[in-house]
Formats: sequence, C-alpha cells, structure tokens
Amino acid sequence: MLDAIDKELLRSVADLEGIPKGAYNIRKNGKLLGREVSANIEIDAHPDQEGIMVRIAPGTINESVHIPVILSQAGLHDVVYNTFIIGEGADVTIVAGCGIHCGGSKSEGHEGIHEFRVEKNARVRYVEKHVAIGPGKGKRILNPTTRVFMAENAWAEMELTQLGGVDEAFRVNEATLSAGSSLMISERVMTEGDQTASSENRLFLEGDGSRANMVSRSVLKGTSRQDLKVNLVAKARCFGHIECDAILMDRAINKTMPALEALHSDAELTHEASIGKIADDQLMKLMSLGLDYDDAVNRIIQAFLK
Repeated sequence: MLDAIDKELLRSVADLEGIPKGAYNIRKNGKLLGREVSANIEIDAHPDQEGIMVRIAPGTINESVHIPVILSQAGLHDVVYNTFIIGEGADVTIVAGCGIHCGGSKSEGHEGIHEFRVEKNARVRYVEKHVAIGPGKGKRILNPTTRVFMAENAWAEMELTQLGGVDEAFRVNEATLSAGSSLMISERVMTEGDQTASSENRLFLEGDGSRANMVSRSVLKGTSRQDLKVNLVAKARCFGHIECDAILMDRAINKTMPALEALHSDAELTHEASIGKIADDQLMKLMSLGLDYDDAVNRIIQAFLK
C-alpha cells in the first residue's frame, strides 16, 4: 500500500504515479514492497546477498523494468547488491533511483551496488535519479556504485541524476568495454548549503573499436563541495572523451580531475573541463525580457543541467 509520501518519492525518482506496468521491484525501508515479472524479464532475490537478480531474456525488445527504492524510516541505512543480466540482442530500459524522506533528527541512507552484464549486441538504457526531501534535520546519505561489463558490440547509456536534498553522496562508476562496444555516461549533480558530492569513475576500453563518452554537469550553491575524478584507460584501438562543466555560486568549491591513460598507440582520448560562474550577459539578457534575478538564474541552471 502506497501512502502520500511513497507516491511523492516514486514520482520524483522514477516518474511514477503509482505501481508501474510491466516488470518492477519496489523496495521500501529495507523490505520488498512489491514485485512483478514479465515473460521476458525475471526478478529474483539475490542468491548471495541482500538485493535482486534481474535477467532479461535474449532478444527482448522495447521492454522496461522499474526498480526504485524509497526510504522514510529514521535511522535506517539500507544496503543492496543488484545484478542485471541483459541477454544477447536485447534492447531494454531500466529505471532505478532512490528517494529519501527525512522527518526527524536521525540520518537515513541507501547504498546500492548495481552490476550490469550487457551481453553481445545487447542495448540498455539505465536511468537513475536520487532525491531527498522532508522537514527533518537528519542527514540524507546516498552512496551508489555502478559496475558495467560490456561484451562485443554491446551498447549502454547511463543517465545519473542528483538534483536536490542529498547531504552526502559518494558515487563510483566502473566499466569494462569489449570490442565494438559503446558506453555513454551522463551525470548531473546539484548541491547547496553545506552538502558534499563525490564521483569517482574508472572506465577501461579493452577492445578494438570500443567507445566511451562521459559528460558531467555540476551546479554548486552555498558552501557545498563537489569532487569529480574520471580515469579513462585505453588498452586497444579505441576512442574516449571526457567533458566536465561546473557552475559555481556563492562560496562553493569544485575539484575536477580528468585523467587519460593511453596504453595503445592507436587510442584516441580527449577531454574538456570548465569551471565558472553564470555569465553576466546571460543574466542581463533574461532580465531584460522581464525575469527577475532569481528566475533568470534558475532558468540558466535548468538549461545547463538538461
């Protein structure tokens, strides 16, 4: 049974207005709230640790699975290990994410370790949102880890978003790419107050013709801090690109460290990084059209994070 808080959290992290259609696994306060499978998507309890095993049959096309986590229990720090096996030739979408509602003085947190095994010629789009709300003073903590293993000619797109309310976050992304495989990671993070967010990324291009592209967009307000590390390692004839952009406001601090390691003579690796404030001419243009200062700032930030 979903209460009003559950519905608000599901709407925020997974764009759901209630129980979704198709395959899903909803976890609330460390326990299973609901599960449904389909003819091509199996979801079982993980055999080795707390979490789930999701198996997507070879050749599955245009199906999706939702696996959101919601927390509203004071003092709970939930840890899960989820494994996803995307069968050969499949093309699916996985929608994840965690929503925290803090109503008291005790901290609440979730640590999700997600392992993806994307088989030959398979395609997966992974969408993960993190949101924290509520009037409580306890810390909201989210520490996601994503590990991706890509077979030949596999394709994966990962949209990772954290746009509000999370006090502490430490993210780890790791990926190993075989020949002909492609990985796109898009990370968007906004912090404010005294919040902190760290992201460590290690991407290994091990097969000929593999491609990896990571784009990071960060907005920092107040006295918040964000650290971003990206290590792109090329072990074959391949292409990799890192793009990191941050907008600083108030007295926030940003540290960005892109690193390229070319261990093959035919590797092509590039990176771009920029950190700065909102340009005055952008603000003046929007304000000349009738927006006040705060509305103009918000409009620029929303466009930047898209």
